[in-house]
Amino acid sequence: MLNLISFNPFRTIGIPGIKYIKPEHSFKDIEIIRQADVLLFPENWQTTFLAYGLKKPLFPSIESIQLGFSKIEMTRALWSVAKQHVPYTEILANTEQNRANILETFPFPFVLKDARNSMGKGVFLIENEKDFRLHATMLDVLYVQEYLPNDGKDLRVCVVGDEVVAAYWRVGEEGAFLHNVAQGGELCFDFIPQDALDLVLRVAKALNINHAGFDVVFSNGNAYILEFNVLFGNHGIREQGIALEAKIYEYLLKTMEPPYPTAPLTPLKGIS
Repeated sequence: MLNLISFNPFRTIGIPGIKYIKPEHSFKDIEIIRQADVLLFPENWQTTFLAYGLKKPLFPSIESIQLGFSKIEMTRALWSVAKQHVPYTEILANTEQNRANILETFPFPFVLKDARNSMGKGVFLIENEKDFRLHATMLDVLYVQEYLPNDGKDLRVCVVGDEVVAAYWRVGEEGAFLHNVAQGGELCFDFIPQDALDLVLRVAKALNINHAGFDVVFSNGNAYILEFNVLFGNHGIREQGIALEAKIYEYLLKTMEPPYPTAPLTPLKGIS
């Protein structure tokens, strides 16, 4: 059985061999951490010393955690592997000149985002100059994207390890800009396009992202990746009867060297 340490117990309940250490106790318990085979769900601030100092394997991968921490770094990484599938985006210092340039460059409506938010928070549909100047005052960096007309829904594609484990549509309320479940969106599991799943898996493998929920929209015949969230919501996954913890453990057993004897994957303790 693998010797595993988790820094996030809610994401790893029921995985065999798990010990929980509070992130803030990392240096107090560093000798215990040294003995672990894999460290699960560290916080972003922990990743450098765990990976580079202690040389410990991390799950999710350090790429997943560090790129997922900021939409800015995430977008630049997506540009490097699939720019044609990223909405036109400007990332600029929040200066008066840059604000003026944005107003000259982007037709209304366009999208303004807080680079460090999730679940639909900090995402603003800008319909006029007053909207833009109001929301821009709250941000250090201008992260601005073109608005992509769509049919009122987006696709959440969940990657764990090296596979897509779930995918579902999030359908917004009529006239709503955001489709997130946290913002009132509903779930639909029908007619999932295979080309979108192939795109997400190709991008995830290129960036070594092994635990993330990708948000994809379709506009003018093209699929666009808006962002991915490492600590994605699991409401839609539970509705499909998928145990993420079992998928994670299966992936760890498969990728650790040397091979470890397998423990039963289902049912895991604490997973129904």
